[in-house]
Amino acid sequence: MTTIEDVTSTGPETARPRSRTRGGLVTIGTVAALLAAMGLTVLGLGAADNAVANYDASSWLWSTTRSELARVNGVTARVDTRMEVPGGRRHQMQVAQTDRLLILRDLNTGQVSSLDLATLQITASTPTAPGFGVSVALHEDAAFVVDAVQGIVRQLDPRALTPVGEPVRYPPGIAGGTFDGAGKLWIAVPSEGTVSAITAADLPDTPGAAPPAGLSPKRVETHEVAEPAHELVVSTLDEGVAVLDRTSASLVTVVGGRTQRAGLTMTAPGNLPPRTSGPQVPVTVPGDRSVHVVRDGAEVKRFTVPGTGARLSPAVAWAGRFYCADESTGAVYSFDAAGQLVETIKGSGRPGPVELEVRENHLFINPPDSSTAQVVDDRNRVREVNKYANDVLGGDPPPVPPPPPPPKKPKVGKPGAPKAVTAAAGNASARVSWQAAASNGAEITRYVVEGGGQTHQVGANQRALEVTGLTNGETYTFSVHAVNAKGDGPARRSNPVVPTAEVPDPPASVTAEARPDGTVRVSWPEADGQGNTVTKYAVTATSAGASAPAGESPKTELVVPAGALEYGTQYAFTVTAVSDRGAGSKASPVSNTVVPFTVPKAPTELRASTVADQPGTIAVEWSPAVENGRPVTKYVVEAGGKTVEVTDVRATVGGLGNGQNVTVKVKAVNEAGDGPEASTTARTVAPPRITVTGSSADATSVTVTFTVDAGGGRATCTAATGGKTASGSCSSLRVTGLTPGTAYTVTLTASNAAGKGTADRAQTTDPVYGIATCKNGPDGDQRTYCNKDVPGRNGNEIFKVTQQDDDRQAGWVPDGTRLRTYCKAKGEDVDAWIYNNNKQSTWWIQIAYEGKTYIPWAWLNLEGGDNLNVLPTC
Repeated sequence: MTTIEDVTSTGPETARPRSRTRGGLVTIGTVAALLAAMGLTVLGLGAADNAVANYDASSWLWSTTRSELARVNGVTARVDTRMEVPGGRRHQMQVAQTDRLLILRDLNTGQVSSLDLATLQITASTPTAPGFGVSVALHEDAAFVVDAVQGIVRQLDPRALTPVGEPVRYPPGIAGGTFDGAGKLWIAVPSEGTVSAITAADLPDTPGAAPPAGLSPKRVETHEVAEPAHELVVSTLDEGVAVLDRTSASLVTVVGGRTQRAGLTMTAPGNLPPRTSGPQVPVTVPGDRSVHVVRDGAEVKRFTVPGTGARLSPAVAWAGRFYCADESTGAVYSFDAAGQLVETIKGSGRPGPVELEVRENHLFINPPDSSTAQVVDDRNRVREVNKYANDVLGGDPPPVPPPPPPPKKPKVGKPGAPKAVTAAAGNASARVSWQAAASNGAEITRYVVEGGGQTHQVGANQRALEVTGLTNGETYTFSVHAVNAKGDGPARRSNPVVPTAEVPDPPASVTAEARPDGTVRVSWPEADGQGNTVTKYAVTATSAGASAPAGESPKTELVVPAGALEYGTQYAFTVTAVSDRGAGSKASPVSNTVVPFTVPKAPTELRASTVADQPGTIAVEWSPAVENGRPVTKYVVEAGGKTVEVTDVRATVGGLGNGQNVTVKVKAVNEAGDGPEASTTARTVAPPRITVTGSSADATSVTVTFTVDAGGGRATCTAATGGKTASGSCSSLRVTGLTPGTAYTVTLTASNAAGKGTADRAQTTDPVYGIATCKNGPDGDQRTYCNKDVPGRNGNEIFKVTQQDDDRQAGWVPDGTRLRTYCKAKGEDVDAWIYNNNKQSTWWIQIAYEGKTYIPWAWLNLEGGDNLNVLPTC
């Protein structure tokens, strides 16, 4: 185990071999601890081995429950290095990787760090705005941070994370931000309907040094791919880019400066992977579980993905096949070039995200919540990877929760009418905005805005439109309706507006503040009405690739209600001033970026159980609470008056007393405060209870059968009587070495962590009998011991002592007499020469005859085999 220290590089970088990565952005869960000024624990290879292994066909995969990154060698399908991130469960991180570097961005804190894979040391870190909306991209030596909300694309030196030249600026709300295989970074601008490529500036020789004057990243290409305000999704290619126009249901590819458009037959919004390898671009439509494949500007095939539900990740093209993950089951479906299902990779078998990335001539399939992943080579051979190989962290993964019940299929129909359709006049223009329409079970694909002799189709996430080309002084009314797979919904009309050149100025600046109660306060200075009175202000919220009205206010502030904006997502705002004549200004400058947040939700899947080997203790587990925009800093667990605080999703609570039923409550805490509680019940281990169900005996042992209520613990059981004990089974025990014909009381004891339980059972051992034997010898001689004519000698003599002492004779019994025995004792040697087997022994047997007397064993045959060992010693 090696501790990796955080070291900031200050000297020249060693020469780098050419990277084989094709860029791409992988989104995985991780932790802020992996970022600046924090050590990592490496399990497996040493630093020297790491430097060699960097150039294998490998990829870093995240394991949520273990809080670690595992590097998987694609050739061997084995983990060769694991990096533990202490306390890092359930965080999310964006990771861009090459053979030499990892660029990591923590979504909870916004911190970006650079990890040198040759030394496994963090070399630099820099802050960004937290939450979704900012992304990182890496290709060979070029790194970028893309602020999609603000529309700012900034190049960084990946070795020192210092800015390189001036950023490239776009209108707010851009999309994309990944590299193609040729090293161009592609950005889509939905508000303009364009896509553009950026090339990186060359890095200075010294990490962190300022580049030569005027050296900056450049926008080298711009292409029109859609009407303005359409909803766009981007996937970069081996060379060029594919842009899915969700609004018009078409795919545009830009390769070598040549643009091709393919119409798609989809009836619901589609998705693309961030990166596509090969000439065929798969477009996944989760709403109808279909994949549409486009090549050379035409849709060449369409196939359906098995199963139900809409939790499909974008299909990925690899080695002549298409791979599509169903996140509701964890399965990955493989389709051949004709779209026929050829293989189902079962994967984790549980719901959760599944990441698919083509890297280093392999496809890596990683469910972050699972202990296993898969690697697919270029011959489509699938091999399973144990991400927890060489389990040195201790403890098993959390138990697999039962699958959720299948969701009820909602009724599907045409969308409802948009809400709050408003219009504000501008100079020969009007700004139309509206709130979302009800989708009614089928995702909205676009909105249609009509008025002023014009018709505009607008993306489902672009709910504001600037209509130009109007005539000042004329009155206009606009209608808006939504479209989904079932058709056009009803239209809703706006208020009438009259465009005019007498428009107010926009507010000079806008400030946004996210507040702990989930609201966002947007404020601005009073705008100049230019001779008219400003009666209200319209506020628009912009996120990555989307814009929508946030509300209107007659004041110089607007409080956006809690829940109106998505928690954990970055937003910026613009404000338009509207005069008493209904004339609206241009949009203000964009505000600062904020991330709405509130208290976390209650933890889910709460389970509490008895700790079998600890008294008065319960174990509690749960699934992470939805963070609602700020990371969960701790969980508070309360049970039976005891409270513990943890940062993990499990806890143990002790000191509760034995056999107690307790109510368990768990709540999550973040920057906004305490979230609601989840509750369940549990019972601590109780002392065991024994119920005797039966008993039996033979001459020297007693067997007792019983049942044990272990009280939730693990019981051990013993039986004792007559100075003898037995242990083992908690259902039946046999005590041996006892005296025949003796009454015993057997005490059973069951023990666990909480104490003991006992029960008694009375049982008598069976008596042992022998047959007195006196026979003629083998030659037929009549011996005096068996001679009936000799008085006092007719049969076997019985003595009061263990010798043939005539003075101590107790009597005699005839041949064949059955005598009860008690024990054995040593005495005079007696030869049974009158027997056929010539029996001889110094053992005497105590019998029931005139009290307890003795007969030589030579003259007595014990029933059941004449085994002397069944009798104890007197």
